Amino acid sequence: MTFQLQKTVVLVGMMGAGKTAVGGALARRLGAEFLDSDTEIERAANMSVTDIFERDGEAFFRARESEILLRLLTGRPCILSTGGGAFLAEANRQAIAAHGVAVWLRADLETLWSRVRHKTTRPLLRTADPKATLREIYDRRTPVYALAGLAVDSAAQGSVDEMADKVITALKARPDVLDAR
Repeated sequence: MTFQLQKTVVLVGMMGAGKTAVGGALARRLGAEFLDSDTEIERAANMSVTDIFERDGEAFFRARESEILLRLLTGRPCILSTGGGAFLAEANRQAIAAHGVAVWLRADLETLWSRVRHKTTRPLLRTADPKATLREIYDRRTPVYALAGLAVDSAAQGSVDEMADKVITALKARPDVLDAR
């Protein structure tokens, strides 16, 4: 069976949920382009997300993130991985709903911690107690992620390909997004 992507699929969720890895696998399976909003922000700014946070602050970064997100959403349908905070802004959620569908890659706190604890590229976790910080972010963001059009559970032991299959299964329920031919 082949599929035709009708709208952009926007992967949302916490850092470490697998948005980039699953997004790449999903795009390959669907024959669609894969874009990562953080990569696009870095390209436009000619600096890393970490450097943007350090130099200009989170508010500046979030404004650029919204601009890039809207540009990507109004292009050709694709698989789009977003930064963990992108879905928090009401304007971003509205843009995603208007031009695509949000898929929340839902993972529990311990799974997320196991995936991010050794990474140095997470500016929000550069604190004295990064696990406590992750827990605070998780508790604050989870109710917002629950507003996504679809949710797919991400398990610590599951592979990227298995997650891509789960997302495709969820998308099959949305013929306005994924047309099965």
